[in-house]
Amino acid sequence: MHRDLLDTAIAAAAAGAAVVTRYFRGSSLDVRQKGENDFVTRADKESEEAIVQTILSRHPDHRILAEEGGARAGAGGDCEWVIDPLDGTTNFLQGLPVYCVSVACRRGNEVLAGVVHDPAGENVFAAAAGAGATWNGRPMRASGREGLKGAFLATGYPFRAHPTLDLYLAVFRDAFLSAKAIRRCGAAALDLAYTAAGVYDGFFEFRLSPWDIAAGILLVREAGGRVTDLDGGEGFFRSGNIVAGGAGVQPELLAAVHRHASEAAIDRVHPLAQPVVAPL
Repeated sequence: MHRDLLDTAIAAAAAGAAVVTRYFRGSSLDVRQKGENDFVTRADKESEEAIVQTILSRHPDHRILAEEGGARAGAGGDCEWVIDPLDGTTNFLQGLPVYCVSVACRRGNEVLAGVVHDPAGENVFAAAAGAGATWNGRPMRASGREGLKGAFLATGYPFRAHPTLDLYLAVFRDAFLSAKAIRRCGAAALDLAYTAAGVYDGFFEFRLSPWDIAAGILLVREAGGRVTDLDGGEGFFRSGNIVAGGAGVQPELLAAVHRHASEAAIDRVHPLAQPVVAPL
């Protein structure tokens, strides 16, 4: 059941978490702006290197797709590790303890193992394909709520995709009028982990990257939830658009999203400057 891959993901995420913990609320972060509202720090880079070293020491032929280092070809292995060494960098820079490390292994379109490690909260969310999902070692389940009415939702604002804002706000309004509350905490991988744990009943966001969502997708599905793109399909690694939630909430949340935004509609207003990297 991919136990060796999960063990590697747990160890690699812990190595990254140890690095970012040392830097949190510290100095000498050497902050650089990659794009509008998109930052990278020394903590991101050193965390990524610790994660990659841990993985390659165990699986030297595997490929690497990491936020800061890009793609690295392996020696012929068919597995690829998708890594976010610090999700929630803006929170981290502001001293807000809402950030995490995300590590996943996939083969083609199938995510085989995934871990989201929340060092500030001392939470580790882990899953292997076909083996269920755990929160700090205990089995976890996605929300059992039967519909969107009264749901507790999470989302992310499209700070890096401003042209989608009008579509996003129309979706937000629709969801807002049905939900009990909507939270925006600023770390998509952690939002997906808490959706898998049933803390959030559902989650939606536009234009995320593969490293933001790879581990979280597996967590939600192994916890009994559902994950799709805006059209109800599997195109989230290409587009970065995602709707997730418990089995009773996600279809109604998806319907609310799709009333205003589809994959084609997002592509029209915000064409991808370069394709989001798809599975190898």
